[in-house]
Parts: sequence; C-alpha cells; structure tokens
Amino acid sequence: MRRFVSLLLLGVALGTPVALRADDDNKHHGERDRDRDRDKRYYDAQRRDWHQWNQNEDQAYRRYLDERHERYRDYGRMNKKQQRDYWEWRHNHQDADDRR
Repeated sequence: MRRFVSLLLLGVALGTPVALRADDDNKHHGERDRDRDRDKRYYDAQRRDWHQWNQNEDQAYRRYLDERHERYRDYGRMNKKQQRDYWEWRHNHQDADDRR
C-alpha cells in the first residue's frame, strides 16, 4: 500500500506541470492565432522578394479585388497565377504610391 501511494504521488508530481502548461496554452490560443495571421509571409517568385501580410497588405489586397469587382477570398486560397497577378498589381501600385 505504501508503494502504491508513493507511485501515485510521484505521478501527480510529474503530471502537474504538463497539465498546467496545457491550460496556459489554451488561454492564449486566440492571441497565438492573431499573431500567426499577422506574421504570414508570402514569396513573390517573379520579383524574388518576400511580403509580410499585415494590415496594410490586406487593405491593398482588398483594393485590388474591389478594382476588379471581385468578391473577397483569402489570398492563400488563390491559385498561383492569381497570386502572381496580385503581386504584379501590388508592385505597380506601390511604385506609383512611392512617387507621390
């Protein structure tokens, strides 16, 4: 009986940090999702550069879709040609914005 109680206490002592860590992860799950979305990066193969997907990029993307009278769809769900078209538009408009 004494051995059983000792093993039980040892199991509780070893399992407690794991259970607390799992609970901590669940509390901040929403924050991690927002950070992950904010930190997305996409590669433009034509220009060989990376683009951080942030609020400014999202606004530009929505303007791009609006100019083409297209409904919003997640950039990540677009096919490669559509993504290339967007980055081509983006670079042209970014250059025009820089000249102002």
